[in-house]
Amino acid sequence: MRSIRDIAGFLASLPQWIEALRHVESLGLPDCWIGAGFIRNAVWDALHGREPDFASLSDIDVAYFDPTDISEHRDIALEQRLHALSPRPNWQVRNQARMHSRNGDAPYRDTSHAIAHWPETATAIAARLNDGDVELIAPHGIEDLLGLVVRPTPAFALKPDLYRKRIAGKDWGARWPRLSFIDP
Repeated sequence: MRSIRDIAGFLASLPQWIEALRHVESLGLPDCWIGAGFIRNAVWDALHGREPDFASLSDIDVAYFDPTDISEHRDIALEQRLHALSPRPNWQVRNQARMHSRNGDAPYRDTSHAIAHWPETATAIAARLNDGDVELIAPHGIEDLLGLVVRPTPAFALKPDLYRKRIAGKDWGARWPRLSFIDP
């Protein structure tokens, strides 16, 4: 894998990933994507010579942007709809139009802007289906993802204690021993 197109093609070749993308697409949400570990883990598994393991995903992060209804109740109802379609894994649906307040950031403009504020550059990537094709957004590029580098996004470089706590709570080095970790 060398490009965003390669990553999109790789995800398109994984039946369980495509099924999850179809489930999310069926919700008809505006500016809606699946991101974070859904992509990062699959890519890192492949770069470590392993088959991506859908069952190992602790959750699937669904991010959309709709300022007309920012209620948490809506997200819970959407999670229940996804769970009815596919009970495994744990679906986490979040309207990014309200997440800035939880994260202590200025309001986000859209989902890509919100994803740019996620913790690591390799995690700040998302996918969706667009006319049957996998489309990706990666506000910080894909170099760290493909280079096996764990680095804080600019937003999290300003929150070094929170970033360090998050990384310490992950067991990424054991699962993917070729990772490099950059401290803010």
